[in-house]
Amino acid sequence: MTRARRLIVTADDFGLAEPVNEAVERAHRDGILTSASLMVTAPAAADAIARARRTPSLAVGLHLVLADGVPALDPGAIPALVRRDGRFPASPLAAGVAIFCRPGTRAQLEREVRAQLERFLATGLPLDHVDAHHHLHIHPTVRRCLIRVAREYGIRAVRLPREPAYAAWRAAGDRAFARGFGALAHAARLVRMRRELDAAGIACNDWIFGLNDAGRMTGARIAAQLSRLPDGVTELCLHIATRHWHAPDAWPEDFACVEEYETLLDRRIADLIDRRGIARAAFRDLEPARRAA
Repeated sequence: MTRARRLIVTADDFGLAEPVNEAVERAHRDGILTSASLMVTAPAAADAIARARRTPSLAVGLHLVLADGVPALDPGAIPALVRRDGRFPASPLAAGVAIFCRPGTRAQLEREVRAQLERFLATGLPLDHVDAHHHLHIHPTVRRCLIRVAREYGIRAVRLPREPAYAAWRAAGDRAFARGFGALAHAARLVRMRRELDAAGIACNDWIFGLNDAGRMTGARIAAQLSRLPDGVTELCLHIATRHWHAPDAWPEDFACVEEYETLLDRRIADLIDRRGIARAAFRDLEPARRAA
């Protein structure tokens, strides 16, 4: 039996810089953006929070930062997770190895996850969902920690970063080997993650587009993805900004962040969604597959 197609459109890295925050606010107000994932330790987090408070229809989740960013805790309290400069490793692979291999990391990890959740809750914004920068929450240790604290912090939904590799390749027409290899490499881990989320009574999306197309979610690519949207709940994950900016945390120069932003305002994309009978949603609209006992 087929299921209705629902679409969550999320902007990641909310709070990274004011051009990102401006794009999030405008793309939700005047476009198809439904959600944003907030980096509570990012340079422009206070500006993002102010915009979210005056835009209550925007669903805001926590973009957990454990790589390529700064912690909520004093770096001295989590020495196994950070570099000498007090930042997390820039590479998500290096961060994942540190979390898995270094002694004492599990306790330090849980303290940092809790600190970021506490900082989000202190904003007073409803917690729509949780995901992680560079999708690091698929790491087994991070995943287990997140699910363990879910009830305590009211985590009702978590992003499942599972991309339909064939449909994504057909839509984009590039990187076939990388897409296929990535899907195979993470398949067992993502099946396990879905089962654990279901067992914990935590809702999640079924599919995601943008995993292998970060910085390249252009209008033509999104239109092609929408034409191949699977049944169930699909998330479009984007990185949008009103302009490029220069800062240590800025996205690469080749990111089409302005074009991604303009695509979300394009009436032709909204009309395509409507013509295909796709319902727009946020994580708060989802129900878990099974409720925890």
